[in-house]
Amino acid sequence: MHRFIVVGGGAGGLELATRLGDRYAPHKNKGGVQAQVTLVDRNPTHIWKPLLHEVAAGSMDPFTQELEYAAQARWHGFEFQQGDLTGLDRANKRLTLGTVLDDDGAELLPARELEYDTLIIAIGSTTAFFGVKGASEFSLALDTVSQAERFRKRLIAACMRAEHQVHEPVESGPGTSSTSTEPRIQVAIVGGGATGVELSAELRNTAQVLSAYGLHKLDPRHDVGIVLIEAGPRILPALQERVSTATAELLTKLGVKLMIGETVAEVAPGMIRTASGKTVRADLTVWAAGIKAPAILSELDGLPVNRLGQLIVRRTLQTEVDDNIFALGDCAACPWPGNERNVPPRAQAAHQQASFLMKALAARLENKPLPEFTYRDFGSLVSLGHFSAVGNLMGGVIGGNMLIEGLFARFMYMSLYRLHIAALHGYARMVLDTFAHWLRRTTLPRVKLH
Repeated sequence: MHRFIVVGGGAGGLELATRLGDRYAPHKNKGGVQAQVTLVDRNPTHIWKPLLHEVAAGSMDPFTQELEYAAQARWHGFEFQQGDLTGLDRANKRLTLGTVLDDDGAELLPARELEYDTLIIAIGSTTAFFGVKGASEFSLALDTVSQAERFRKRLIAACMRAEHQVHEPVESGPGTSSTSTEPRIQVAIVGGGATGVELSAELRNTAQVLSAYGLHKLDPRHDVGIVLIEAGPRILPALQERVSTATAELLTKLGVKLMIGETVAEVAPGMIRTASGKTVRADLTVWAAGIKAPAILSELDGLPVNRLGQLIVRRTLQTEVDDNIFALGDCAACPWPGNERNVPPRAQAAHQQASFLMKALAARLENKPLPEFTYRDFGSLVSLGHFSAVGNLMGGVIGGNMLIEGLFARFMYMSLYRLHIAALHGYARMVLDTFAHWLRRTTLPRVKLH
C-alpha cells in the first residue's frame, strides 16, 4: 500500500490525516484504493492554535477542548506516532523521530525511523524573537498549551500578590512611563497582531472576573494595566486599515494602552526598553511580535527554505527539489498569484490547503497531473472576548468587502472553530460538541480560577 506520512497535527495536518484515513484506510475502503496513513506530532493531544490566547486568559479550559491524537487515529483509520521530526533521508524516503521523554525525563519512546512514499510536512510555526535582547529569557510566548497555562497561573499569582503588597510607585525619570497613578500590576504584550490584540481584550475580562470571584480586591480596570506595544504604524498591520482603526477604538474603550510605532530593544525582569528610549514597566511580558518556521526545516536533507525558514513549495504544494514531499500551513512558503507576498499563515489557508491536498494526492495515486493550489481570502476576524469582535468579509462570502463588528462578527468568529470541529468529527458530532460545551459553561465560571 502507498504510505502517507503527515508530520504535524495542527489545523491543516490533522484535518488532512483524518480525511486520508477516512478515504484510504483498509477497513474503511475494502473495495477501492487503500493506503497506510500515519500522523506524527511531538505532543499527544491537539488544540486549535487560535484558541491559545483564550487558554492564557483563562477563559477556556484546554482539557475540555483537547483532542487525543490516538483516539482520532482509532476513529478515522490512521496511525499516530509521537515524536519530534529530527532528520530526513530523501534518497531512501525515510524520516527520523526523536526520543520521547516522560515528565520525569525518563525515556518513553526511543528514536525511530519511518518510511514513506509521500511525505506531507505541516509542523506550523514558532514565535520569532528577532534577536531582541532578553526577549526569549524574560517574556512568555504562546505557542503551546503549557506556555499558555504558565502565563495564566502567573497572572493569577501576580494579582493575588499585588493585593497584599504596599504600592510604592517608581519615580519617573527621563523617558520613563512610570507615574504615581500607575497600575498595581501591569501586563505588557509585544506585538499588535491578532494574537496580541485578542489576548489584550481577553485579559481585561479576566481581571474583572478574578475580582468578582474574590481572588483579588484590585480595581480590575485601574489597578490591572494592559499595554500593547506595536512597532508598526498601527495594530493589525496584516488587515485593512479600517479594521485596525475600529479595533484600536474598541481596545481604548476597554482601557488597553496602545503604544504604536515603538520598537522593543530589550526585555528585562520587570521592564521593557524601546528603541526610542522609553521604559515600560512589565510585571508580565507576552511576546507575540511575529512567527518563524521551526529550525529543523533548514536541516532537512537539502530542502530549500526562505528567510523565515519556511519550505519553498510550488503551487502544487510540492517542494522545489522533491516531488514526493509536500508542505502546507505556516511552515510552507506557497506562491499567491497576483500578490507580492506568499499565502498568509492563517488557519483558513491551512484548511484550504488540506482540502486541496485531498484532491492532489488522489490524482497522485492515479498517476495523473497534479492541480495547482489557489488561495481564496475570505477575510479576517479578530475576537475581543465577550466584549465584541471585528473583522472584514471578502470575496466569495459576500461578493465584495465589508467591515463587520459586534454580535455578528462574534458569531462568525466562533463559527470558524466549529467548522474545524466539523472537519474532524463531522457535522452531527460538531452540533453535539457545541451543545455539550454550552452545558459545561452553565455550571462553570467564565474564567478558570486556579
